[in-house]
Amino acid sequence: MKRLIFVINTVLALVVTPLALAQAEQAPPRHTLALPTAIAPATAEDSVQFIGTATVLIRWQGLTIMTDPNFLHKGDHAHLGYGLTSERLTNPAIEFGALPPIDLVLLSHLHDDHFDRTVQEKLNRDIPIVTTPTAARQLRNMGFRKALGLETWEALQVTKGAATLRVTAMPGRHGPLAVVPFLPTVMGTMLDFGGNGARYRMYVSGDTMVYDDIEDIPRRYPGIDLALLHLGGTRLLGLVTVTMDAREGVKMLRLIAPQRAIPIHYNDYTVFKSPLSDFQQAVEEAGLADKVSYLKHGESYRIEPRK
Repeated sequence: MKRLIFVINTVLALVVTPLALAQAEQAPPRHTLALPTAIAPATAEDSVQFIGTATVLIRWQGLTIMTDPNFLHKGDHAHLGYGLTSERLTNPAIEFGALPPIDLVLLSHLHDDHFDRTVQEKLNRDIPIVTTPTAARQLRNMGFRKALGLETWEALQVTKGAATLRVTAMPGRHGPLAVVPFLPTVMGTMLDFGGNGARYRMYVSGDTMVYDDIEDIPRRYPGIDLALLHLGGTRLLGLVTVTMDAREGVKMLRLIAPQRAIPIHYNDYTVFKSPLSDFQQAVEEAGLADKVSYLKHGESYRIEPRK
């Protein structure tokens, strides 16, 4: 009898779990955002432009999204907490004042190398910012009136004209479990674009390591078209690695299984200890070279939507 119950429970798990995951993904989002169409008219092609560190501009049917805005310059220092700083080794491809109109900001977590003091001073207080609940509270205290915190798997539905975007918070952990209490909470993001008969799915890893919860992502969200992977092997105090290095980046690539991946966040600060060349070599050795595109600062990747 016990064996029969075990078999029944196993079969139910195999059937019900995928169904529950699919229903969770399709459930109506708790949050909605309607953007005015006057902002950022659709003049640029759908693309991802790499600005530097974890900052990219994502354009889709007139929507312009900025991730993890960091516009410090070479020689500036980002403050990482507990008196720790890191020197920037590069310049951003675009100056903050030259940015196009931004509809939405996605923020993995509130660290100075993802949301620096220039951004804190100059970013429009009414731009919507999607981030973790903890970071959203801190941002609202800074005066950013439209900061929205999403719990893991929680979603925001965005519309702008005919364009649609579903933003869903993905699991993230900024380092090994032992250091989690000393680092900010982080999130990855799944971006499901739609509109005008086209669709596209993009995963932005955020500053996470590969850990057990990440395995739920491809089960809930298969068919990822593009993944932006935060690499660099960031090492605090020269001891603790808190972002993916080359080995973890390949592990993530295999796990998420996107059609295409682009590495970002790899050469901009002195705390980055795993150079892009290490990832390139690891990708070659894993036989995944045809899955990865590399962008220099300022370069763009053209989005080819599915119909």
